[in-house]
Amino acid sequence: MGTNTAIPQPSFPCELVVVLVNPQIEGNIGAVARVMRNFGISELRLLHFEGEFSDEIRNRAKHAQSVLDDCQVFNNWEDCFADVSLVIGTSGKREIGDKVQFRHFLLPAELGERLSSVTGRVAIVFGPEGMGLSQSELHDCDLLLTIPTWEGYPILNLSHTVAIVCYEWFQTLLPQVGSVRSLPKTVHTKRLLNPDLKQQIKRRADEIAEASNKREDQMASAAATLSRVILRGMPTDDEAHQLLGLLDTATKALNQED
Repeated sequence: MGTNTAIPQPSFPCELVVVLVNPQIEGNIGAVARVMRNFGISELRLLHFEGEFSDEIRNRAKHAQSVLDDCQVFNNWEDCFADVSLVIGTSGKREIGDKVQFRHFLLPAELGERLSSVTGRVAIVFGPEGMGLSQSELHDCDLLLTIPTWEGYPILNLSHTVAIVCYEWFQTLLPQVGSVRSLPKTVHTKRLLNPDLKQQIKRRADEIAEASNKREDQMASAAATLSRVILRGMPTDDEAHQLLGLLDTATKALNQED
């Protein structure tokens, strides 16, 4: 039988939020809460979920009832991620080829390495069972993450996917001291981008794409590529302010050429 030891929650450099979009199987919600608790992660959000937590959900969560008790439920994407600096979408539907522009995926271990020296709120988003996140939802994410499963049967169970991501997060962000792992570090030198600045970058990318006089379909693609490339570098707030100034200047220059 598992136990729930009364010790302090680990303190990670980043505050991780697990978001389940329109979960279809009640038991998976409880199973996700349990694996989150296994790795010291406590913030769960549900997007497009109706109803109460059933006995099935509670029973599958075992000793992670506190994760369910504190869980927040949202009806729209904007509200769910309003306080999040980095939104990471997950998908098992991978594309290959030299000209693929959209689905550039990180692996779970790489994600931990990139976030090991920053602070802020990071959301990892998991789509509904069987379908996953939609194209538009993936486009609304700042980074994409995939688990390198066998291509013959690539789609994992929802709770298994969350377990792998949480495990890699825990292992990568838990510093090694000699041969013994210590508690996660609490002194940080960087912070993830303020969510408001992130939205400003996306708006500026839309404006500069519109000023470029490309076709409508090309504008959307160019804006998405520009904002994604900038956000993939995880700029600090100061860097973002400088980038916003440059984008604003570039937009004005393009408009003057018309």
